[in-house]
Amino acid sequence: MPRSVRFHPLAAREATAASDWYRERSQQAAVGFLAELEHAIRQVTELPETWPSYEAGTRRYVFSVYPYSLIYRLTEQEITIVAVAHAKRKPGYWMKRK
Repeated sequence: MPRSVRFHPLAAREATAASDWYRERSQQAAVGFLAELEHAIRQVTELPETWPSYEAGTRRYVFSVYPYSLIYRLTEQEITIVAVAHAKRKPGYWMKRK
């Protein structure tokens, strides 16, 4: 049975902020970012243990085009998206999120 996916509220806010930032510059870039985010979520949902262990008990899926990573935690029932983290943002800023 597939695990449910839940976004931490701050991770959802990060995804929205990134999409808005790209949209202000290019509609095409925003669409591309959202497509890559959806692809990342699909990959993580289908094969959650494929992506390498990361910091603070998380795993990390690195986007192929945009400078972002999907940081997530696994339980038996759920995948929690902890952060949609920009590669140049302060590392580990999201670590205290539950």
